[in-house]
Amino acid sequence: MAGGLVALLDDVAAIAKLAAASLDDVTAAASRAGAKAAGVVIDDAAVTPRYVVGLSPARELPIIGKIALGSLKNKLLILLPAALLLKVFAPWAITPILMAGGAFLCFEAAEKILAPWLGGHAEAEAATIADPAELERMQVSGAIRTDLILSAEIMIIALNELPDMPVWMQAVVLAAVGIAITVGVYGVVALIVKMDDIGLALAQRASAVAQTVGRGLVKAMPVLLKALALIGTAAMLWVGGQIIVHGMEEFGFVALPHLIHDVAHHAAAALPAIGGVVNWIVNAALSAVVGIVIGAIIAGVLHMIPRKH
Repeated sequence: MAGGLVALLDDVAAIAKLAAASLDDVTAAASRAGAKAAGVVIDDAAVTPRYVVGLSPARELPIIGKIALGSLKNKLLILLPAALLLKVFAPWAITPILMAGGAFLCFEAAEKILAPWLGGHAEAEAATIADPAELERMQVSGAIRTDLILSAEIMIIALNELPDMPVWMQAVVLAAVGIAITVGVYGVVALIVKMDDIGLALAQRASAVAQTVGRGLVKAMPVLLKALALIGTAAMLWVGGQIIVHGMEEFGFVALPHLIHDVAHHAAAALPAIGGVVNWIVNAALSAVVGIVIGAIIAGVLHMIPRKH
């Protein structure tokens, strides 16, 4: 009996060691995958605040909470199983799906930029909505829809960075990345949109330093939101254009991707002291140019289609 108990304890210890090693593998893989997706995470954080601009300050945090919950559902309930199924059964479909998502991001950004000339129906529709609850529903829906595309890019990047490991472990890593990124992004977004309230609270304190900082935060808030709206639009063009350029390269249409790469390489070589930064900026800028062209074409075509009233 004692021998059987000792053997059982040995088995439990072995299983515990295996579980600990697996946990280490999951943690390391999640860290690598999350780092690779950092660029899209920044874009996500820049895009989201524009969806609460113009709404009641009292509803800002609840709206961010709804968007965060929608983002978590996007990642865990839709994208995680879809990514794993695609990787196993239809890896060839991943790139076309990503390219379609990239084209959607380009369209959303281009429509916003070209709204004064095209008569952007999304903005016009929002302007005519008198019911705050309906406007909030529309904004949340738009944010979650855009998040789906950005989250898809994050999850695919993370999936591509994973080493060979069992499917269950890949699922755990992707879930960990999705949860960590969602909490991080929407935590930052919540701080950004409540910056003026934080400033007001500081301005009412007795400390002269706190008052100065508080007034500075309040004054900076409108400028920051406008800047983030511009950054968010640019980010959608950059991410969308880059997805499409990478997809073209994978399908053998290499002329444009190679041109962008060569221009960025030569620009970086001209400024070797900051070559990495220059390479990134040029790549992002040229990808954004591709994005605005594709987005403008899609927006133009869609605005030519008669709409039902």
